Amino acid sequence: MTAGLIVAIGAQNALVLRQGLARSHVGAVVALCTASDWLLIALGVYGLGAVIQSSPHVLQVFRFGGCAFLIVYGVHAARRVWQPTAVALADQVSAQGLASTLGTTLALTYLNPHVYLDTVVLLGSVGAQQPQSGRTAFAIGAGIASLMWFAVLGFGASVASRWLRQPVVWRAIDASVAVVMFIVASQLLLDPF
Repeated sequence: MTAGLIVAIGAQNALVLRQGLARSHVGAVVALCTASDWLLIALGVYGLGAVIQSSPHVLQVFRFGGCAFLIVYGVHAARRVWQPTAVALADQVSAQGLASTLGTTLALTYLNPHVYLDTVVLLGSVGAQQPQSGRTAFAIGAGIASLMWFAVLGFGASVASRWLRQPVVWRAIDASVAVVMFIVASQLLLDPF
């Protein structure tokens, strides 16, 4: 279930892929994304998902704040499609320091409403339905799926680097990210939780 929710083109996954391609701070980014998922999965499985679902005000904050985040990130991705920079992708990524990279990772993780919907609300509600003895196993399994995905995405980027270094590929990835961000923002606006 975790793999089905997190294996999609999105802002966080595109960042992990970019860092892996540039071989810049990959371990730190993979570790931060994985630890964040583990924290949010645990919070969801052990009760926060139910609290969020039961509070209309909290859901509205997630809804409108998430829409704003998704639209802004979608605009940035679309801008990269139509106005590619002359600097190589690897140079863009590797020029960022560790603190800046981790700050971006935190923002893309904790300001993205899908992180909460996927890990806290959806996984949390399924995990909370497990018998008490099975909740920990469910959370561990979900955490392992997250670790595997981020590790393959970040460290596996070097294997596909020849293909991924082509500007047309990144324009396609950025276009996909922009479309997904705009679709999800529209869904949040038109079809509340």
